[in-house]
Amino acid sequence: MGIYVEAIILYIILFFSGSAGSLSYRASAEEFSISAELAGIFMYSIPSFVLIWYLLLKAKPLKEWGVFPGKNDLISGLITLPCLLITGFAAAFASSNISGTSSQLALHSPSTAAGWIILCVSCVSAAYLEESFFRFYILSRRDELKLAEAPALVISVALFSICHIYEGPWGFLNAIISGSVLAFIFLRYRALHGIAAAHGIYNIAVYAINAVIQN
Repeated sequence: MGIYVEAIILYIILFFSGSAGSLSYRASAEEFSISAELAGIFMYSIPSFVLIWYLLLKAKPLKEWGVFPGKNDLISGLITLPCLLITGFAAAFASSNISGTSSQLALHSPSTAAGWIILCVSCVSAAYLEESFFRFYILSRRDELKLAEAPALVISVALFSICHIYEGPWGFLNAIISGSVLAFIFLRYRALHGIAAAHGIYNIAVYAINAVIQN
């Protein structure tokens, strides 16, 4: 029962309110803010990441978790990235051309090199945070949670999707599909770094394409 309580508390504090809250300034700000992005990294992403891994390392040593980079990370990353790009841009296309609406999350891309560097760090740190919880924490501890692979995957996808509701219906649908892809690939390759890197690169690509469109 303790692991369930721990997981629920982590989710509510870090993601159910935290994930949307940490990104809310992007929807309301009139331009990209380096200071706000840095605040998100050092006051939300990094502390949340450290907390998740502190709890994981309390359960067993790092070596036993098998998170050291390897060939499976490269394979899983190369598979994951195109899948995320396809589903993400399909959702964006559907949002603009089928429903006639755009995402509820207004993106503001940086206009300076320093801004892009900070944004890249922010995107990668956020991706590692989400993959550490929604894929690694939940799916690697499914034995403790007394869950088979299929129910664990469903729970992972459901929790991941719920905290992306603020992106609107098409963003929510994209989270369901991409969350399923990420969970399935993690279960197949047991590689954290590959899917986290792909997730981070996808996030960066969204901003880069947005910058091209705006210009």
